[in-house]
Amino acid sequence: MDSQEPCPCGSGKPFSACCDPYLAGLRQAPTAQALMRSRYSAYVRRDRVYLLRTWHPATRPKELDLSGGGEACWLGLQVLGTEAGGPGEREGTVEFIARYQLGGQPQALRETSRFLREDGQWLYLEGAVSHSREGRNAPCPCGSGRKYKHCCLGKD
Repeated sequence: MDSQEPCPCGSGKPFSACCDPYLAGLRQAPTAQALMRSRYSAYVRRDRVYLLRTWHPATRPKELDLSGGGEACWLGLQVLGTEAGGPGEREGTVEFIARYQLGGQPQALRETSRFLREDGQWLYLEGAVSHSREGRNAPCPCGSGRKYKHCCLGKD
């Protein structure tokens, strides 16, 4: 990924000025939402090391399979809300929808994630997740505002 390309997290900033410094280990995410966004970017980039490093030891898996039963193509992130999780806080919650395509079918992962800050570092603790298939008449996950069947369905 070119560092001047838009960040996958959807912030509108270039990757180099957004999530790249976190993934590269140059800085730590200052908020729970910044960590969640950087973890989304890590999923897009299939960065297991970063994902495991930012996972709380109490819930961190020994291994992380990013295949999800196939190669997921991440399409976009929508943050629905944040509760606490600021620079001076110890806990935070972020609710989001991550859209992706798997096997030519649009999918959506909706999660409410819990984060803890320990020794100045935000860590992902756990999340309540639900998955859904998005049909041909659903809004296109690319964010165009068009129906999926008239937008990205035929672009595989």
